[in-house]
Amino acid sequence: MPSKHKPVLPADLIAEWPLPPSATLGSSVRAKGLLLEVRASLPSTVKKSLDVVAGTMVLRMPVEKRAEFSKASSIVTRKLDGIEDLPVIPREIEDILSISTTERHRWLKDGRLPSAGTRTVKLRGRARKITFHVFSPRKVEDILDDDLVTTWREDDALTAAENRRKAAWKAKLARADKKAKETGTESEEKPNLVGWDAFEREGLLR
Repeated sequence: MPSKHKPVLPADLIAEWPLPPSATLGSSVRAKGLLLEVRASLPSTVKKSLDVVAGTMVLRMPVEKRAEFSKASSIVTRKLDGIEDLPVIPREIEDILSISTTERHRWLKDGRLPSAGTRTVKLRGRARKITFHVFSPRKVEDILDDDLVTTWREDDALTAAENRRKAAWKAKLARADKKAKETGTESEEKPNLVGWDAFEREGLLR
């Protein structure tokens, strides 16, 4: 009895676009964000045919959809032109720089992490919109190259230690003042000198 041959299935149509490091900044989260940005321009029936595999954007469709494949390929090629300049959103910068949300907020507020503007989006399936800061990919690249995150964390640690010392000093003075009022004597912790408060605020004794 002759053996049955399995039918040969037609190969899929495949197009690939390697994503440059200047676009992904070494982040899989950023690569996913770029994918979503490009998918948004594709017809709904084609969106899931585009994916990111090992830093490469891949479009895969059945051969019978050659016309849709050609159209989708043109759209992807056009959207990827200049994609390395697409602003970096919060979840991406946190992954790229390996920082926490608290650090992002702190450094954005004090100006160390410069904002490139804001972006407003509507949450899927909801009427509410949210607005958030975005960042220049070239600025983020500079922060990476100069290892500024390490410097900022060291500065923050020094500031936190100084704040703890100041808080401890103020608490010590408060206890001394309270004791002095209770006993009716002058506190020995805080000399009665003109300008002492300003001197104390500057932390010149510490």
